[in-house]
Amino acid sequence: MHHQIEKFIDFTGRAVSWLTLGMVLTTFLVVLLRYLFDTGSIALQESISYMHALVFLIGAAYTLKHNEHVRVDIFYHKLNSKQRALIDLIGNLLVLLPVMFFILWISWEYVFESWSVLESSRETGGLPGLFLLKSCILLMAGLLMLQSFALIIRSFNTLNSKESN
Repeated sequence: MHHQIEKFIDFTGRAVSWLTLGMVLTTFLVVLLRYLFDTGSIALQESISYMHALVFLIGAAYTLKHNEHVRVDIFYHKLNSKQRALIDLIGNLLVLLPVMFFILWISWEYVFESWSVLESSRETGGLPGLFLLKSCILLMAGLLMLQSFALIIRSFNTLNSKESN
């Protein structure tokens, strides 16, 4: 089960990683337009912020899957696999899942209100669809919860394995 979840998380992370190239190219285009043609585009500038937000929101679960998230590692690296699995299990059950449930709960109305007015940029010439970007807050929480479930299953498998290390 956790393998399918992690394949999906891998797919989303790899897909959203292409937005970093999009940010570089769009930033280059904005600079080119500004300094060579003395013109600009609010929509292009906002699209860079949108892509940046999407990379972090959707890429968070991918980062967690690959254990590349920020961690204060004082003793974790010195532990054996079963001890690490126990810490991962406790961290997912007592920290990550409750925080993601809280984010879902606290963000639901914020996102719903944005959808109710089909919120768009406040800037003239800005991007429509701000409500879609705000929806990615819920998507981030959902993806992190999925990855957390996969990590919980993996931790249980490690704790129940017969290997002793």
